[in-house]
Amino acid sequence: MSTCLAPELFSSTEPLVLAGSRCRACASVQFPASDQCASCADGSTVRIDLPDRGTIWTWTVQRFAPKSPYQVPPEGFTPFAVGYVDLGEVLVESVIVGDVDGLQIGQPVRLVRHPISGTDATWSFAFRA
Repeated sequence: MSTCLAPELFSSTEPLVLAGSRCRACASVQFPASDQCASCADGSTVRIDLPDRGTIWTWTVQRFAPKSPYQVPPEGFTPFAVGYVDLGEVLVESVIVGDVDGLQIGQPVRLVRHPISGTDATWSFAFRA
């Protein structure tokens, strides 16, 4: 059985949909969802579903193993891409799955489940190029 690391990040896990929030006062969108607006500090927000597709805004390669709960797989650590994905109204920081040598700013990506450890037992989200 698999477990979502942070279920509060999602509106739905079947299909996979990230949960954001929109400020009722200034219309700013943020992720993760919050009861208070990060732009104007108003306490009136509404939860919204974020798009499952976007484009790479910027990215880099993580060349060292992250802290727990990540577990280095038996075959060893493999560097991976991490960056910001532009979903139109909001940028989301995320792992970007794909060939790190082939990634480009502006490249289309889609939301996917992503294992936290070497197995699928615990997962979160990523975007796949």
